[in-house]
Amino acid sequence: MSLKLRVLEGLYAVCQLEPISPIPHWVHGQGLVNISRSADELSLVCLENRVPAGTRAERGWLALKLEGPFDFALTGILASLLNPLAQAKIGIFALSTYNTDYVLVKRDSLEVALKALESAGHEVETAETAHRAEG
Repeated sequence: MSLKLRVLEGLYAVCQLEPISPIPHWVHGQGLVNISRSADELSLVCLENRVPAGTRAERGWLALKLEGPFDFALTGILASLLNPLAQAKIGIFALSTYNTDYVLVKRDSLEVALKALESAGHEVETAETAHRAEG
């Protein structure tokens, strides 16, 4: 399965708050925002420049957006991305929405991740390749 992905602009943070915490105002704004609550935690993903100091957060993530939408009956979408990344020893944080999926990789792993994905037959658009296509 060959997929198209696009690297979103900005650096992201994955944050963890107490499960009963209210959703903080700072999470909302431009870029990808993901809010997930379970019995164990409130997890937030947003641009890292919005995360206040002292918040438990893993920073320095880049978001790769799969160009969807995808039918719910399709299988193997994430596996076709995650397997090459796992073989390249790239840690990820995956998110799903109604229409598509996102895979976050650390900034210092991006070059290796892109090579692994392209070697697996996927097409990845970065800000640099998009700018070249426009020019």
